Amino acid sequence: MKLLTYRRDGAVRHGCLTAGSPDALVTELGDGDLLGLIEEHGDFAGWRPASGGRTYRLSELEPLAPLQRPGKLLGVAANYQEHVTELGAARLDKAGLAPRLFLMPITALAGPGAEIPFPSVSEQIDWEAELAVVLGRTAKDVAVEDALGVVAGYAVGNDVSARSVDYGYPRDTGDPAVGFFDWLAGKWLDGFAPIGPYLVTAGEVTDPQSLDIELRVNGRIRQQGSTKEMIFTVAELISFASRLMTLRPGDVLLTGTPSGVGAASGEFLAPGDVMEVSIAGLGTLTNSVSRRRTP
Repeated sequence: MKLLTYRRDGAVRHGCLTAGSPDALVTELGDGDLLGLIEEHGDFAGWRPASGGRTYRLSELEPLAPLQRPGKLLGVAANYQEHVTELGAARLDKAGLAPRLFLMPITALAGPGAEIPFPSVSEQIDWEAELAVVLGRTAKDVAVEDALGVVAGYAVGNDVSARSVDYGYPRDTGDPAVGFFDWLAGKWLDGFAPIGPYLVTAGEVTDPQSLDIELRVNGRIRQQGSTKEMIFTVAELISFASRLMTLRPGDVLLTGTPSGVGAASGEFLAPGDVMEVSIAGLGTLTNSVSRRRTP
């Protein structure tokens, strides 16, 4: 089942996609984003929307990110071996490794079709195609074997990243702490975490570790991979995160990116570029880079 959040007549609402393209239809389920529905139905097992709701053509609506203000937006660094090595680092030994989680601000969220602001603090803006996981149940110290049971659904994500930052004054960039926090700040910029185009409920995804991922920039394939290449699986990531913090319905987890990022080739995004991220069964998320720089 494909659930989506959108704007209609100036208000945020949510619904269910009931027919495919080119004449996609959406049955409206209620006001606001998907959070209330997720809190009520968890993993959506056995749930079906009530019949008789009013329908609209998808073309009449403005699709938005499935969650507008999730409690947490989590990312994972270095979760695909080939992405690690393409940037010059040694292969990681999972046996002695913990997932590298980081938090992003909610202002980084963007929806399908949104323009990604080109910031004033960087010239090196990169793409990262990622599987997004949305939590459906509260989870604390959940076991790996139970972790997928707390998932509401999956979506397509793009962890857009500034690979360098310039604040307009000199700094000691040789200091490892400066380098780390510059990398982290490059994940925090407004609109740098688009997610969409909808939420596919967990029961529709047989195995989140067998999904093909592809990213195109201006029609050119830049990333091709599969979630089977993750160092830490979705279940392992959820279990680990739940040891550190309580996960709640509507929290979003971006799970890392395969190889093919711009930093590996030295090619970065420019104003006007169009990114298309596709994940098997989850649709295609399209975003362009704004032609206007943020002040």
